[in-house]
Amino acid sequence: MSIRTVFLALSAVCAALNPAMANDRYRERPPIVVSPDLTAPWVTQLGRGDVRPVVYPQPPQRQPLFQRRNVQQRPQVVAARPNAPRLRIDPQFLPQIVNYDTSEAPGTIVIDTPNRLLYLVLDGGKARRYGVGVGKPGFEWAGTHSITRKTEWPTWTPPKEMITREAAKGHYLPAFMEGGPENPMGARAMYLGSTLYRIHGTNQPWTIGSNNSSGCIRMRNEDVTDLYERVKVGTRVIVI
Repeated sequence: MSIRTVFLALSAVCAALNPAMANDRYRERPPIVVSPDLTAPWVTQLGRGDVRPVVYPQPPQRQPLFQRRNVQQRPQVVAARPNAPRLRIDPQFLPQIVNYDTSEAPGTIVIDTPNRLLYLVLDGGKARRYGVGVGKPGFEWAGTHSITRKTEWPTWTPPKEMITREAAKGHYLPAFMEGGPENPMGARAMYLGSTLYRIHGTNQPWTIGSNNSSGCIRMRNEDVTDLYERVKVGTRVIVI
């Protein structure tokens, strides 16, 4: 037998055996099974098709430190401020017509500083009375002046002395403030002579009836607006 014949015979035998060996290999290694649990990690398991795939449990969530230590949050308690604003005004400081015996001419303004009251003298022994806020201790004053200027929604330029004084207490005032609801000068202002003092409104109505200003006469915005409409430039103002 020639060598060529032997080589062809061996090739035919190998071709016949190869499919069987491949089939044996696949029977020994079953297909890959993927976990059907989509929330589990993507893991695989080799084995029979009827074997459940391994599912790794998720690690427990760590609680915040204050929960692990059983720390209870206490409710916040807001203490009432000792100097909280008064939301109600004593009725005696609301506008009203009263008997007023005076020799001053009707139209004169008389400011009773000790009692925190302002009187607009009327005819027939009457006066229209308003409650006011006046100068705090050390800032009281008395005198006679006249209204030299009237302004609606006045601007505010604090005196340098006031800026320095308040800065020493940790309160920093602006050098200038436009008129408006946030302006401490309020809705109206009537300037007294050549002084720095004014009769003006306030955005702190609870201060009416007390000594709290730096010398100016404060009124509620609605009251100063009412007075503003009743008087004119040149009106005599007496502060006692």
